[in-house]
Amino acid sequence: MADALIQQFAETIRAAADAKRPLCIRGGGSKDFYGNTPAGDPLAVSAYRGIIAYEPTELVITARAGTPLAEIEAAMREQGQMLGFEPPHFSGGATLGGCVAAGLSGPRRAYAGAVRDFVLGVRMLDGRGTDLSFGGQVMKNVAGYDVSRLLTGSLGTLGVILEVSLKTLPLPPAELTLCCEQPRTEAIALMNGWAGTPLPVTATCHVEKRLYLRLAGAESAVKAAARKIGGEEVNNAAEFWRNIRDQRDVFFSGDTPVWRLSLTPTAPGPDVPGPQLVEWGGALRWLKSDADATHIRNAARKADGHATLFRRGHSHAGAFHPLPEALMQLHKRVKQAMDPAGILNRGRMYSDL
Repeated sequence: MADALIQQFAETIRAAADAKRPLCIRGGGSKDFYGNTPAGDPLAVSAYRGIIAYEPTELVITARAGTPLAEIEAAMREQGQMLGFEPPHFSGGATLGGCVAAGLSGPRRAYAGAVRDFVLGVRMLDGRGTDLSFGGQVMKNVAGYDVSRLLTGSLGTLGVILEVSLKTLPLPPAELTLCCEQPRTEAIALMNGWAGTPLPVTATCHVEKRLYLRLAGAESAVKAAARKIGGEEVNNAAEFWRNIRDQRDVFFSGDTPVWRLSLTPTAPGPDVPGPQLVEWGGALRWLKSDADATHIRNAARKADGHATLFRRGHSHAGAFHPLPEALMQLHKRVKQAMDPAGILNRGRMYSDL
């Protein structure tokens, strides 16, 4: 069954390449809102699913791209483990392939690493329909170009992800979330101060004038850190962080466009009207604003960062921050090498890719 599905995908890709007909790769559909709307006929890949191998003692799991994230995380919880980058689900349809293709990480990212830091190897189909494998199932298995990590965050523009091997992490023995009233400027200063200490911080968030801090690790270390920092313990903390991760918090509601700003952690913030939610110790700022896209992106650039139109934007603005010409040419060369006919998720990242 699995081999037959791969053959079917490959034949579809080859036929589309011959006809110069674009394909829109789709897994569970949980991230259809993210990026630009790609051109082409749908190529549904969610049927290629299932955990292939899981070695808890080796901290490695390998699964097919259509496997629901919820299924993978449930299997890992039974073994006392987790995905370290805390991937967002956004809906119940989130799959492993979509998780890696989108390259999005949750609240733990600034303290544990990003998606690409946990990807050990991938199996994929390129734009010719060729079945390729890169990387492996150990951290030191790297030779030549690290294509596994190159695919992470490419939104299906370089190939159809079939299988992924990921490094896992043990679940922390203890976890605690604290909160306190703080203005945004003071909250960002505190976040950056904590980052320079050995405190067991695993997530930070500032929203609606309240600063939230998650501690995780050995019970003694968590309790000692909580005594040192102070603040009010948050009930239902796991639900709070899931709501932040999956953007179910009230901050993300409404019809106003939501921007994702990546800035230096100590930046004072963009001079743009609209409420903000701050994560990752100040490095990630969510902005709700009707301001002009050029104005927002210029403000992000002045803060040594970039801005992505994440939700509910206008198509003419383009989802992603414009690239310098030299970097765009490099992207085009990679796209040409992996997808010479330019049929895979055409336009999902940039109109000419």
